[in-house]
Amino acid sequence: MTKTSPAFEILLPQSTDLPFIHAIYEHAVLTGTASFELTPPDLTEMTQRYHALVDHDFPYFVAKDLTGNLLGYAYASLYRARPAYRFTVEDSIYIATEAQGLGIGRALLSRVIEDATNKGFRQMIAVIGDSQHKASIALHQRLGFEHTGVFRDVGWKRNRWLDTVLMQRFLGEGARTPAES
Repeated sequence: MTKTSPAFEILLPQSTDLPFIHAIYEHAVLTGTASFELTPPDLTEMTQRYHALVDHDFPYFVAKDLTGNLLGYAYASLYRARPAYRFTVEDSIYIATEAQGLGIGRALLSRVIEDATNKGFRQMIAVIGDSQHKASIALHQRLGFEHTGVFRDVGWKRNRWLDTVLMQRFLGEGARTPAES
C-alpha cells in the first residue's frame, strides 16, 4: 500500500509544540541511529535546546497537518562554537514515523536552507548518523548537498558500529566572496 501525502504546512514552532518535538526525538533516539544519543533528553533539556536556537534567531521549523498534528521538525545550529565557524550551520531533521517518506523532510529542509541563506550563513553541513540512512543521504543530495566524507565506525549504538556521513552545501555566495565580519 502506498502512503498518500497529507496536506501540511511549514510553520515557526511554538512552545506548545515542544512536547511533540520531544516525543519525535525520543522515539528517534530509542529506536534509530540518526542520533548518537543513547538516552533521550527529557522535556526540560529539549526546551533548553530549543530556546538556545530560537532565542538566537537560528532557523527552526515544524511541519503540521491541517488539523494541527506535528509531523516533523528541522533546524539549523552552529556547526562549531569557535568564531571562525560563525558562517557555517549544521542541519537536523526529524520526522514522525508515520509521516516519513511523504515529502515532509524535503519541505522542512528546503525552508531551513532558505532561512539560513537569508540570515547570511554561507555553508550548511549535514552530519548524518549511520551510513545506512539512505533516505537522508538522498534527500540531502536532491537539495544540493555534496558528499564530503565518511567517518567510519565512530559510534556504537544498537549493538553495532555506526559511520557518520558528511555532506556540505553552499548557501548564497558560499565561499565565492569574503564574509562580512
